Amino acid sequence: MLHSPEEEILAKACEAIYKFALKDDVKKLLRELDVMNSVIAQLTPEEEVVIHEFASLCLANMSTEYTGKVQIFEHGGLEPLLRLLSSPDPDVKKNSIECIYNLVQDFQCRTTFQELNAIPPVLDLLKSEYPVIQLFALKMLGVITNDKKSQAMLRDSQGLDHLIKILDTKELNDLHIEALSVVANCLEDMDSILLIRQTGGLKKLLAFAENSTIPDIQKNAAKAIAKAAYDSESRKLFHEQEVEKCLVTLLGSESDGTQVAASQAISAMCGNAGSQDFFNTQGIPQLVRLLKSDNEEVQEAAALALASLTTCNPANANAAAEADALGPLTSTLSSKRDGAVANAATVLMNMAMQEPLRAAVQSQDVLQALIGPLGSANTVVQSKAALAVATTVCDVEARAELRNRGGLEPLVELLHSKNDEVRRHASYAIMVCAGDELTATELYRLGALDILEEISLSVRRKNKFSEAAYNKLLNHNLSLKYSQTGYLSSSNIISDGFYDYGRINPGTKLLPLKELCLQEPSDRRAVLLINNESVDGSLLMEDKSSDLSYRRSISSSSSLRRASKEKTTSLFSTGFGSPTELKSEPTSGRNTVLSKSATKEKGPRKGRGKKEEEKVKEEEEVLAIPKLTGESSPEKEWYPPPDPHFCTYVYDVTRSILPVTNVKEQVEVLAKYVAEKMGGKIPKDKLPDFSWELHISELKFQLKSNVIPIGYIKKGIFYHRALLFKALADKIGVGCSLVRGEYGRAWNEVKLLDPSWKGVTGAFSAPETWIVDLMFHPGALMKSGGREANLYQFL
Repeated sequence: MLHSPEEEILAKACEAIYKFALKDDVKKLLRELDVMNSVIAQLTPEEEVVIHEFASLCLANMSTEYTGKVQIFEHGGLEPLLRLLSSPDPDVKKNSIECIYNLVQDFQCRTTFQELNAIPPVLDLLKSEYPVIQLFALKMLGVITNDKKSQAMLRDSQGLDHLIKILDTKELNDLHIEALSVVANCLEDMDSILLIRQTGGLKKLLAFAENSTIPDIQKNAAKAIAKAAYDSESRKLFHEQEVEKCLVTLLGSESDGTQVAASQAISAMCGNAGSQDFFNTQGIPQLVRLLKSDNEEVQEAAALALASLTTCNPANANAAAEADALGPLTSTLSSKRDGAVANAATVLMNMAMQEPLRAAVQSQDVLQALIGPLGSANTVVQSKAALAVATTVCDVEARAELRNRGGLEPLVELLHSKNDEVRRHASYAIMVCAGDELTATELYRLGALDILEEISLSVRRKNKFSEAAYNKLLNHNLSLKYSQTGYLSSSNIISDGFYDYGRINPGTKLLPLKELCLQEPSDRRAVLLINNESVDGSLLMEDKSSDLSYRRSISSSSSLRRASKEKTTSLFSTGFGSPTELKSEPTSGRNTVLSKSATKEKGPRKGRGKKEEEKVKEEEEVLAIPKLTGESSPEKEWYPPPDPHFCTYVYDVTRSILPVTNVKEQVEVLAKYVAEKMGGKIPKDKLPDFSWELHISELKFQLKSNVIPIGYIKKGIFYHRALLFKALADKIGVGCSLVRGEYGRAWNEVKLLDPSWKGVTGAFSAPETWIVDLMFHPGALMKSGGREANLYQFL
């Protein structure tokens, strides 16, 4: 029938097909019969209007489904439909524009639409007296102007003028929403914004949005501003047009959608410094109010705006605090929307970065509220929560709160994240948390150090924060740090319980001191122990609170007091010593060091040669070494073997070297003291004859352990002396570092002013690094990098 030359028959055939096509099954059948080509053929200019009407109606109905759209486009239906937009019949226009609107949902069809320069005939439809035609034309323009090329084509075709006129005409208020959608797209194009501004359309647009009482119009206007404001030049133009006043007005809307769009627009405008200043007083209080909304989407958008306003802006962070944002923000951390939680965490982080506000943030139980987000499955939430923790736990009390509330576990777990940003921010938070010993100890117990070490071995996963966190934790485990890195800085204060195991490779576990003490002696390098606790469990120094090393003692004072009340036979749960073997120990229970000092004051017997005196003295000291019996009392609390000799050293240097006011003199005197206690000056050519290995072997045999307290070593070389120097220097506050070299070498570095600058008027010099000679010329200082220093360190 569609091939009939009779117009009436053709019209009835098209009408019949249309009616059938209203049913889904029939549309499917028509597609299978391949009637699309025949229908499109009826759109030629030679056909009557009535044929155009029903043919276009049929196509419009078929274009509602994807398969129908594809067939219309593949059979070349777009071009004849565009021609029918200029038809004198309104029904033909309506059917054609409706069909085109359905077709341009497809990207390929939109491309062809641009090639056909089809925007001018569509704009002509905006002048139609039929609202439905105008509406379809605006909808179609709203789809195609998502593309930059179409935005330019619309601008060049004076389409913006048509749109502004529609918005200016109250009688066309049913078209305002769709017209605003098109304008919103065009505002992404800078040239379009300039054109609207030049014609006064931008002010009209803002006034229209501000004064409208229709929520959807306000919402679309705010969306239009938000879209455009992501461009810096657009933000500048909007600021000049005082867009901020419009947005603050829209925040007061009763429509949730408008509140969301206005908040998003404010967030976009925050890229302009002037806008941030404006919102300081007239936007932040309203946004804080929206945080309390029952609508979580509104909460999320308000938190986003506050996050943008407070980032790198202390004044706005203070304004948020003054607007009582802390409570609502903390509550938002429990939102079901990940975006709301991430934004709230960002605002809290920005506020906590301001020291005057940090205490207020901490008082709101923010740390407790952040624990949940730390365990979120969303990586953005994890990242922002970790950053918020890092900025909040900047003092001991806050770290203790996080630790006591169980916040360290999820933080450590984030180190396993495959997301680089999460891993980086978690490392940053752990670096901050490791600022005090108790928290660092807990992090170590949770395995943070092992995980960070694993990360540091990965080129892809490591970052500067993971390395910093690892080093920060190592600073609370100096035994491990020295074994791994071979370096302790002047700020790394050696405390009781420190032991030098020797070098270990990255990834190798360092055995705990207790386990090392319980091992049988072997031919491996001796483990050197630093312990300033006397035999009766007390500390030698009277002013214990003034010495950091005593505060860091690995045994609690209560356990030491309990130990002191027990018999001397139970002093060492590992079996170290028996009372009969400790010849030089007093039976009265008085301080061991003082008793030893008294013994030393008696001096050697007259008539003995110097070598004989030294031999007798050494034999007495060996007899005084507590021996390992191999019997252990499981009910006794374990603590490290004592070192009465080291206690004496600390007493001596505190009494004689600490009062010296000149640092250089302190270093020189201490160096001579250390050398004296470890075998004295050793000429370079006599170094091979210095039988220190035999001496160490005898000590290991006597102790029945590889662990040797440093004070028992009377024949020590470079690494023994350097460790003793560092340990004693730390006790009296002389800053020095400890560096491990190769082949048993180790040395101490001190920073001193070059004496040659002394007395030079107006001269200033930074301290220089000097190497302390403890072997060849004890007390001599060698400038780092010099020939003598190199010989001492490496040859």
